[in-house]
Amino acid sequence: MTLKPAAVGLAVITLCLGFAAPVLSQGNELQDAQQLLKQGQIERALERVDQYLKTHPKDARGRFLRGILLTEQNKPNDAIRVFTELTQDYPELPEPYNNLAVLYASQGQYEKARAALEMAIRTHPSYATAHENLGDIYAKMASQAYDKALQLDKGNQGAQTKLNLIRDLFTTAPRPRQADMTKTNTAPQAAPVAAPRPAPAPAAKEPTKEPVKSAPTDGNTDAVIKAVQDWAAAWSNNDVNGYLALYAPDFKTPDGESRKAWENERRSRIAKPREIEVRVEAPKVTFSDANRATVTFRQHYRSNTFKSSASKKLVMIRSGDKWLIQQELVGG
Repeated sequence: MTLKPAAVGLAVITLCLGFAAPVLSQGNELQDAQQLLKQGQIERALERVDQYLKTHPKDARGRFLRGILLTEQNKPNDAIRVFTELTQDYPELPEPYNNLAVLYASQGQYEKARAALEMAIRTHPSYATAHENLGDIYAKMASQAYDKALQLDKGNQGAQTKLNLIRDLFTTAPRPRQADMTKTNTAPQAAPVAAPRPAPAPAAKEPTKEPVKSAPTDGNTDAVIKAVQDWAAAWSNNDVNGYLALYAPDFKTPDGESRKAWENERRSRIAKPREIEVRVEAPKVTFSDANRATVTFRQHYRSNTFKSSASKKLVMIRSGDKWLIQQELVGG
């Protein structure tokens, strides 16, 4: 879970719960789709899964992977429908309940998330991810209660202290209310029913290529990726000044707070002595023009208290011979 305080005042919190991932062993389309998912090629992965489900409409693995891909496409309602149907058809599996809880939490439906996690635990009492996620839900609900107490009594130091303790447990801060289901459990307690081996998949349809306004040189691409790697390295090294120097003067703060308030919040989180590792996986650069680029990648974050992975998007602009971050999005 990620707790993110508001720029001024009390905590506004969003969860990044453990999202279970399927273990695929049968079906060429599913194996291809899982590999495409790792590469960030969500559309092509969904094409492969849909192709597989045409001949195996009841297969739990394919349907589960389809739910994850819909989540990556930021289609939470469609993903909720997929996982809900899985809980109805395979009530003995805990993973669909867990992922339903993640999606409900991303929409602020914490009571539904709690109920789904309790079903996952009832199905498999040893399912550690669900237990951890349930603790995160309770922490979120507790923070809301402390926040309400402070609204009614701003001088309540006990509630403020408890709220601060919850906030300080966590270290990253994705934007509120985005479905950032990222912490992967690659060994579910009970794997979905294995499907028969399908016929060989037809050749994958090549994705439509968008016209490029300005063809960048390889050097520009390398420079943009280097800036992103420098950003991750500064974060990992608790180098606050180096980290903030990679943001453009007109950087769009996540919640519309002032630049000063945002920098103060980031300083308090990054400068605090702790072990941090931020890793960038499979960065992909697209250029709007010679001075503006968008980088998409998987961000892997690890500290001594928290571990997560998320889809990330950075909008970069050229400033002299440097590339700086103008906008930062989670789940892009």
